[in-house]
Amino acid sequence: MQASAHPPILDQEFDSGTLYALRAAVQAHAGRAGLPGDRATEVVLAVHELAANAVAHGAGNGRLRIWDLAGALSCEVTDAGGPGAVRGPDAVPGPDAVDGSWTVPDPWPAEEGHGLWLVRQVADRLDLRSGPRGTRAVATFALPRPHPGSGKGVRPGGAGR
Repeated sequence: MQASAHPPILDQEFDSGTLYALRAAVQAHAGRAGLPGDRATEVVLAVHELAANAVAHGAGNGRLRIWDLAGALSCEVTDAGGPGAVRGPDAVPGPDAVDGSWTVPDPWPAEEGHGLWLVRQVADRLDLRSGPRGTRAVATFALPRPHPGSGKGVRPGGAGR
């Protein structure tokens, strides 16, 4: 199921002065989607890291959209690019190259002190795409499956992380 086929459950612009509000909104929406407290906090950490990267390496602001899809919470962070958003030597035409976008192997390098390592540890999937128009990061988190008879969910693959 494609995220664009459904309206997002959260659509919020952010900048360095509104990251606190972004974290609060993500925590609330992750909980409403059925994630237990610890897992919802992991979603908040991941989204915050992606948003902070958009602020630091993009144009100083960005946009977060979250979709509650069948079995997954999809969190998309985009920015409009910044001084470093030009196509580098490692860029290759992406699936949307017709519209001018390019794929860079790792647009926000995971060097010491960067949060992409953390995002990769807690997200079930991370997709990064960057080009002259900015960067798009999509972190996906599996939602708990309903446990028969209890009304409570169980994470895919077991009861915990």
